[in-house]
Amino acid sequence: MRPEQIEALALSTLEEMKAKDIRVLDVRGKTSITDTMILASGTSDRHVKAMAETLAFKAKEAGEPPLGTEGFAEGEWALIDLNDVVVHIMLPKVRDFYHLERLWGGESPAAQAQN
Repeated sequence: MRPEQIEALALSTLEEMKAKDIRVLDVRGKTSITDTMILASGTSDRHVKAMAETLAFKAKEAGEPPLGTEGFAEGEWALIDLNDVVVHIMLPKVRDFYHLERLWGGESPAAQAQN
């Protein structure tokens, strides 16, 4: 699959599963790890785990198994490495703590809500 197809698969899965505050960050030129980061929030630890597990399953089913996954057990956050696309799914309090949007060039959801 091409990177844009992987991104589309991730976004459609997150949208279908009612992810909150989905953000897509283009990080080309900022890191060699990936080209795109997708950030999303879940409403509970079960929601975070379900979205992460479903995305990993759908990617594998599409012929693009994740290079790695992290955080599934706890459910407060999860990372799915799909090579050109890295997906972070977190509880809002965890997402606010890490401020990945700010780190990689965007604003945090809390800052955007204030504007």
